Amino acid sequence: MSSKSALLLCGLAVVFMTSGCAAVALTGFGVGASAGVSHGMGGYTYKTFTVPIPKVRSATMTALKRMAINVESSEKMEGGELIKAKSGDRDIEIALESISSNTTRMRAIAKKGTLFYDSATATEIILQTERVLSPA
Repeated sequence: MSSKSALLLCGLAVVFMTSGCAAVALTGFGVGASAGVSHGMGGYTYKTFTVPIPKVRSATMTALKRMAINVESSEKMEGGELIKAKSGDRDIEIALESISSNTTRMRAIAKKGTLFYDSATATEIILQTERVLSPA
């Protein structure tokens, strides 16, 4: 086998071995599915709560405080609210959208720089918000 062929074969092996790792990990271990959290393209994480937006906002702020994530701003947007926060080198954005008077959709994204999306942190923010909303 020539060195070019070996290099091509190794490159293809790496591509096939690394493609879809996150999807396999999420479905293989049930993360996301059992938690009721949806993951979208571009690092966005979503969850819909059957709770009015003011209660989800309050629970989100409590969750961020528990996680020692600093809220930088909170502003009204059409149909909801946008919360911007920062933790270390991660920029966090949480959008709360009113679906109805008793239903709120939460979208979270955590970014490190311009290319790295931290969906684990975004998911944890949603899970901690859910925990605040439904104490044991």
